[in-house]
Amino acid sequence: MGLYSGTDGTIRLTNLSAAMKHDRDGQWAPVFNAIRRGESLAYRGRVAEARGTLITVTGLSSARIGELCVLKDQHTGHELYGEVIGIRGNQILLTPLGPLEGVSAKMEVISEGEPATVAVGHGLLGRVVDAHGKVIDGKGDPECHQRVSIYQNAPDPLHRAPICEPLVTGVKAIDSALTTGIGQRVGIFAMAGGGKSTLLGMLARGAQAEINVIVLIGERGREVQEFIEDNLGEQGLQKSVIVLATADRPALERSRAACVGTAIAEYFRDQGKSVLLMMDSVTRYARALRDVGLALGEPPVRRGFTPSVFSMLPRLFERAGNNDKGSMTAFYTVLLEEEEQGDDPVGEEVRSLLDGHIILSRKLASAAHYPAIDVLNSASRVMNRVVTDEHLGAAKKLRENLARYQEVELLLQLGEYKTGTDANIDAAVSSYPRLMSLLRQSEYDIADFDQTFVSLQEACQ
Repeated sequence: MGLYSGTDGTIRLTNLSAAMKHDRDGQWAPVFNAIRRGESLAYRGRVAEARGTLITVTGLSSARIGELCVLKDQHTGHELYGEVIGIRGNQILLTPLGPLEGVSAKMEVISEGEPATVAVGHGLLGRVVDAHGKVIDGKGDPECHQRVSIYQNAPDPLHRAPICEPLVTGVKAIDSALTTGIGQRVGIFAMAGGGKSTLLGMLARGAQAEINVIVLIGERGREVQEFIEDNLGEQGLQKSVIVLATADRPALERSRAACVGTAIAEYFRDQGKSVLLMMDSVTRYARALRDVGLALGEPPVRRGFTPSVFSMLPRLFERAGNNDKGSMTAFYTVLLEEEEQGDDPVGEEVRSLLDGHIILSRKLASAAHYPAIDVLNSASRVMNRVVTDEHLGAAKKLRENLARYQEVELLLQLGEYKTGTDANIDAAVSSYPRLMSLLRQSEYDIADFDQTFVSLQEACQ
């Protein structure tokens, strides 16, 4: 073909034009580029060590961090993909995108010569893909004619379109008291069993976005089908792309799922679409990053989390939002160990980075109050930019009445509060049943935004 392969794993030019003529699919493009620069390119290596979640490779000096490599066993035919995550002297460090069973020192490692990419297109709508972007729902290959990098840069902050319009979610508690803007990034904080997945399903069905991208990281296998059928439903699935990496997948695959889902959402945003990105959960994404960091030898700094976790979180979040073509609103769930977040480094970090937070209360959930949104401890940092003054005033009144009621709730239960003691508290007690009716909602109801505003005004009277 016009190439000479040396015994040291390098490729050198013998006839460039002949080689390029035979390379119709561009497979050898990285090699030709190196040859034009007068370089030799080490494109093959060998497994030197495989330990835990790390594979050490020698003889692959051309590989760059972020590139994919394929490990091949010529005797058994076994193949495994890995991603370059570090360089140690002349050795390349890979994390496998699959189980290590079958890996041996006889395996050849071949660099693909390009960063990790994912196929994108409208054919992904209604489909379920894994962390590689491959469909896993058994419905055949989608029509996707473009590939994009899964590690893209965030939009230029000086060219972001401002957040100035409300995103109608169809959830009364959010639309009334925590109104979200198109392009906002919001965290949903809750303990296990707090109703995060149920709320995401309500958002997927009711939010007025053209396309949903739902990323499920570290979920139990049993819960995936339940989420698709029960929480999402056929209505939500038709305009959604689901990216899945279950709890049993390798750490890099779980962390990669977040980047793949964000890249798919970015593609649709760049097509001028209004995109809703939902990720469940960013806590498991952080734990996967921690596992990779510890394998690389990073020191644990905060509750066992490595420094790279706290640098990767803002990189992921900043990719969401608006640009000059379309919009991407994002909801990220955070799994709390305790409802008090003071000792949760991931929860604290996420809360400081996002544009709002929704707290789900176990106390409300135990009282069959769904969605179990703790309005007083939740906030939307852009609400004042996307609603009218009348709406903002009514939402403020709602918060005041809820806060006053909570102050005297114990006295009311004990029969120690007497009506007429305080006019403001009397008004709060009188409005409380109406407020609770406003903030409660059936899982499959989709509330009208204008009617929600009317109900908000009536509840605060």
